[in-house]
Amino acid sequence: MSLKLAALAVFGLCAGGIIAAGVFAFLAIIGVFPRLIKKTGTKGHILLYETMIILGGSLGNALDLFEYPLPFINTWLLAVFGISVGIFVGCLVMSLAETLKTLPVMNRRIHMSVGIQYVILAIGLGKMLGSLFYFSAGMGK
Repeated sequence: MSLKLAALAVFGLCAGGIIAAGVFAFLAIIGVFPRLIKKTGTKGHILLYETMIILGGSLGNALDLFEYPLPFINTWLLAVFGISVGIFVGCLVMSLAETLKTLPVMNRRIHMSVGIQYVILAIGLGKMLGSLFYFSAGMGK
């Protein structure tokens, strides 16, 4: 029985590593990391970026896998984390939109010459309000 569990653990960790590598490769291919590095003007810290990406992915996977409680987490830390994740997801969505060239197609289809930033803002606010409603109504438990 223990050999079977050990084999399942090895296969599970290998599968998780492959998925994580695929996600990081996807993010690198669509240009999220290079675009953020260019916007912040921190080209000299690429090794630090690589280290933090690997550590963040590894620690996130380990905490999720082992469900280790973090006693120092309070409301403010969760708020900062949520805002940071939201900014990153926004950057990811915009990178995907630029990669797929969706915004110019959407502009041509709905004949919008100005105001696309308001459409993007409305989509983001709608997602934020929907998630706030979802979690405040206790649906996420």
